[in-house]
Parts: sequence; C-alpha cells; structure tokens
Amino acid sequence: MQGPQAHILPDGRLHLHHGPIDLLIGVTGAGRKAAQQRAVACFDRLLQVLADELPELRRPLDQEPQLVGPVAQRMLAAVRPYGGQFVTPMAAVAGAVSDHVLAALSGPDLHRAYVNNGGDIAIYLGRGQSYTGAIAHKHAARLHVTADQPWRGIATSGWRGRSQSLGIADAVTVIAKTAAMADVAATMIANAVDLPDHPAIKRQAACDVAPDSDLGPRKVTVGVGNLRKAEVGQALKRGQKYAAELVRCGRIGGALLMLQGETVEVGESGFRHNIIGADDAEI
Repeated sequence: MQGPQAHILPDGRLHLHHGPIDLLIGVTGAGRKAAQQRAVACFDRLLQVLADELPELRRPLDQEPQLVGPVAQRMLAAVRPYGGQFVTPMAAVAGAVSDHVLAALSGPDLHRAYVNNGGDIAIYLGRGQSYTGAIAHKHAARLHVTADQPWRGIATSGWRGRSQSLGIADAVTVIAKTAAMADVAATMIANAVDLPDHPAIKRQAACDVAPDSDLGPRKVTVGVGNLRKAEVGQALKRGQKYAAELVRCGRIGGALLMLQGETVEVGESGFRHNIIGADDAEI
C-alpha cells in the first residue's frame, strides 16, 4: 500500500488519500494555503495510528475498549451514549477522521471549510457562512446548514453503502453536532430500519462478507427484494421511532430515512428548512 498521498485538484480542493481513507477538503479564506498544509501534516500518520489500535477499535462498547489515539478517542466518545446496544467504535470511524482533520486545519482566518470522507462530512462555518451538500438517494434535494445552527456534521449509512448494515435502509442521512456523532447515529438508525425474518431480505454473516469486520458473525444485509408499500412503511416506522428518540435526547438534529422510493423525515420542526431543492442550492 502506498503511503499518504496529497494533491491539489484543479478546482482548488485538497485531496488526501491513504488506504481506505479518501478525503476531499474545501477551504475558503485568507488562510487557505496554511490550512491545507496543516491538514496534510495531520494526515501523515493518521491511518497508522488507527491501525495500531484496530483490535481495541473493533471491541464492542460493553467490553470497554481501551483507546489512546486522538481519532480513536473521538470514535469512543461518539459511541458511548449508545451503551446497552451492540456498537463498536468503528461505527464512528469515518466521521471521526473528518472531525480530526477539520480540527487540525481550522483557524480564525478561514471563512468556511469542510472535510468530506466518503460522505461523512465535518464542517467549519464562519459568521454568515453556509454549506450545502447532496442527499444520497433523494433526487434533486440538498441539505443546507448555516452558521447560526449547531450542526457541523453530516453522515449517511445504509445497506447499499460502503459499510455493512444490520438493517435494510437504502440510505439514512443525519445531521449532528459533529461528523462522528452523525456517523454513529446514521449507522444505528439504518440498523433499525428493518423487517426481521422477511423472506425477500438476504443476509450473511458479516465475517463471511469481510473477514475483518467488527460485526463478527452477526448477519448483515446483502440483498433486499421488492417490498410491498405497507412493508416499506413498517420498516421505516421502526427507524423513525428510533431516530425520533435520538432527536429528543439531543444526539442528532434530524434524519432522512430512505427505502425503495419512500422517504421519512425526522427532526425538530426547523429541520425541514435544511432540505432544499437543487434550484435553491448555494454551492
């Protein structure tokens, strides 16, 4: 495997790549070049430090993983509120990496910055700034976050994504105060969108799909056949109930749950104003 790679793209964004980590970083403001340099320096040993702690990072929360590195600590902090449920720190890895790199590059001389780790996004917004990003699987819709809101993390999870899922959601997109918090919440909500024992749903032991999976022998979704509309609604309702509890206790700002063309929105009354049409987007 090649070492860390860093490139400035033609549009001015910074691309950082090392193994499974692939970051797109946008920065505006007078301190852009210095911020990009801080991001590159931060990224240099990031993957190796995580790899050194992988056995503990794959340990379920109830087994009290012992973690040292800064990204690992962010992962652990993000999953701790989910004690009593099966979850490992790996549920927050992509978001925690985004948060860590964003913290390294942030500074008072920036207007706006974001770190996008395969759809798990950490955001810095100066006064009056905003960020708009596409919503996975929701045609022509965008999620719009403004500086006067507390949300600085966006994440998406689902059985069709790059991570394994215990549920059947095509996609669940979440906004939260950090990318790591959004990451684990999206994972847990996507797990909750489910129809246990339904014959149209194909599952396989996670370790058979990916031998190093932190989910071990637990059955993950590998295929979902056509469901009746009532069944889609039933599965989404399970996830909606779980997501509503996360909003109630302040872990997330809101979520969009998507399954076979149906969408459910969960969040405070103001959350719907974060969802805008493509024509309204400010890129």
